[in-house]
Amino acid sequence: MTSPDAPARTPRLAVLGTGVMAEAVLAGALAGGWSAADVVATVRRPERAAQLEQAHGVSTTTDNAAAVRGAGVVLVGVKPKDVGPLLREVGDALEPDAVVVSLVAGLPTAAFEAVLPDGTAVVRTMPNTPAQVGAGVTAISPGTHATDEHLALVERLLAGTGLVVRVAEKDQDAVSAVSGSGPAYVFYVVDALAEAGVLLGLTRQVALQIATQTVLGAGRLLDETGEHPAILREKVSSPGGTTVRALARLDAGGVRAAFLDALQAAHARSAEIAAAYAPGAEH
Repeated sequence: MTSPDAPARTPRLAVLGTGVMAEAVLAGALAGGWSAADVVATVRRPERAAQLEQAHGVSTTTDNAAAVRGAGVVLVGVKPKDVGPLLREVGDALEPDAVVVSLVAGLPTAAFEAVLPDGTAVVRTMPNTPAQVGAGVTAISPGTHATDEHLALVERLLAGTGLVVRVAEKDQDAVSAVSGSGPAYVFYVVDALAEAGVLLGLTRQVALQIATQTVLGAGRLLDETGEHPAILREKVSSPGGTTVRALARLDAGGVRAAFLDALQAAHARSAEIAAAYAPGAEH
């Protein structure tokens, strides 16, 4: 008899396409309790197969249809243009109760459902690159046939990659703009801080080191205290001090408005991609 405290069984996992993000999810799944014996990844090149087998101990194949047979979770990590052909290739081999998890940026669940067998559960995800070090953010949204049980299973799959949040699919473009592209904005700021440090006389190594740690520390303080960022900012900003003067220059330069404009542009581009690959669109 199974103990009520025993961990839930992990179904066989097929990873179709093993780019950076798919490998990060694969590694997170293994760290979260999936057995390497229950994971198969598809590759195009023998050298990539060798890398995955050595790094993670999973089996690999070039046969996508063979990979999905018997799999309860099918992770799709290919480029948007390759999704349609891939789904047509594996549709007949897909298990009736399998959940298909999309890592494909911008592609709606309807685009998957239009090609896959009727009733297939699809869950759309939007991870970001810090998932590679277990510090990512992933938003997940159910398709027409995905249930709470499917979402819970996908949350287990992604737990090892960092924070997982459920959002309505209509909000995925906003998630893409904020957290999907967000690491690039942070890297941009860190680079700017480091360059300023060099301008002020620091060595490039020291400037980058302290800029990086400052961002890490500020993020951790924000997370662990739960205080609003405006409150924490005020605590650093002594009246008439250096920080207030610096922040006044940032405001004068329109930095906040530039961020708002930039994220609106990212949001619009995500919506364009979704429209381009929606069912019936020509591409």
